[in-house]
Parts: sequence; C-alpha cells; structure tokens
Amino acid sequence: MDLSLLLTLAVIHTVALISPGPDFAIMVKIATQQPRGTAIAAAVGISMAILAHTILSLTGVSLLIKSSHTLYLLVQIVGASYLAWMGFGALRAGLAILAKRKASASTNAGTKVDALSADVEGAASIAGGLGGPMSRRQGFLTGLYTNLLNPKALVFFLTLFSALITPSVTTSTKIAAAILLLSLSLAWFGFVAVMLSKARVQLKLQRLTPIIDAIIGVIFMSVALAIYANLLLTV
Repeated sequence: MDLSLLLTLAVIHTVALISPGPDFAIMVKIATQQPRGTAIAAAVGISMAILAHTILSLTGVSLLIKSSHTLYLLVQIVGASYLAWMGFGALRAGLAILAKRKASASTNAGTKVDALSADVEGAASIAGGLGGPMSRRQGFLTGLYTNLLNPKALVFFLTLFSALITPSVTTSTKIAAAILLLSLSLAWFGFVAVMLSKARVQLKLQRLTPIIDAIIGVIFMSVALAIYANLLLTV
C-alpha cells in the first residue's frame, strides 16, 4: 500500500472539502435551517456522491464520460440546470422571507414574535419555494444530487486520479483511497452539520436566513452560468 500517495490524496481532498463551493453552501443552508438529522443525512448524501465519483474515476467510467462529447455535454447540461434550479430556489426563498418580514413589520411593528414567525414560515425547502422542514430522505438526496450532478466534481476527481493513480498502483491502495476520501468527507461535512445545527447557532443565524439563501443562490447560479458559458465557448 502506497502511504505517500494516500497522504497526498488526503491533503488535496481536505483542501477541496473546506474550500467554498456548492457542497459547503448547501450544508450551511440545511444545517442552519433544518433539524440536525436532516443536516447529517445531507452530509452523508454528499459523501456518498464523492464515493461514487471516486469509484467512477478509479474504474475509468469518468474518463469514458469525459471522452464522449455527447455524453459529457449531456452531463454538463443536466448538472448546470440542476444547480441553476437550486440557486433560483434559494434566491426566491430569501426574497420570500424578506417580503414576509416587511409585511409583518408593517402590520405589527415592534412585535418580535411576528418577525420570528415570518422566519419560520418563510424557511424554504432546498428545491425552492416555501415549505415545511425537510425530511432526512430529502436532505440525503439534496446532498447527493448537489455533488453528483456537479460536472466540476466529476472533472476534479478525474483530474486528481489521472495525475496520481498510475497503472502501477495496487488494488489495495485504490480501495484504501476510496475509503480515505469517504471518511474525510463524512468527518468534515458531519462536523459542519453538527456544529451549525445547534439550537443556539440556528437561533443566532435566524435573522441571517435571507442573506444565507441569497449568497447560496448566487453561488449555485454562478457555477451554473460558468458551466453554460464554457459550453457555449467550446461548441
């Protein structure tokens, strides 16, 4: 087993995990606005998607997708559309909460209970629109799709393993690499889920819900637009 290779993978993957992006953004949204169980489920969903990308890259499936113009084009279109939809939903949710707060303030200025009620009622599901708390299944699927359908994630893992995993690397090292990246992902996103889903943290961030939603909406839509722009330039 190549320990130096595993250490290199661990360092690169850890840096990628803590860097701002769709995965971290969606974890912040869910962890600060949903029950802890849902946040942990989202963390598991993202980690499972990372494991899937790892396996696809190690087995050469990702390279096959990347080398097929039509298939890779389809992956990018679907992924970018999903991210754009998520971003629009988050942005609309933030604006809806602001509208409810303004309506509440105009009818009963100075009543904090009404403002808090507007926050709770205005908390949106990740899919966009207003709704109640997400189930653990919804949290898991949201985390899973956010990473799995992100074309940039596919390219990242394909590039990473193409550069570091040579034909001489043993099967045991590949298996260890998959387990390592999964463990690091679970540890990081699980940590974010637990820390941000604490009641006192959620209460403090309640007022910032529209801002969080708006930032997340911008992040997702920016990534989607970047993918679309790249597609137009390469067509």
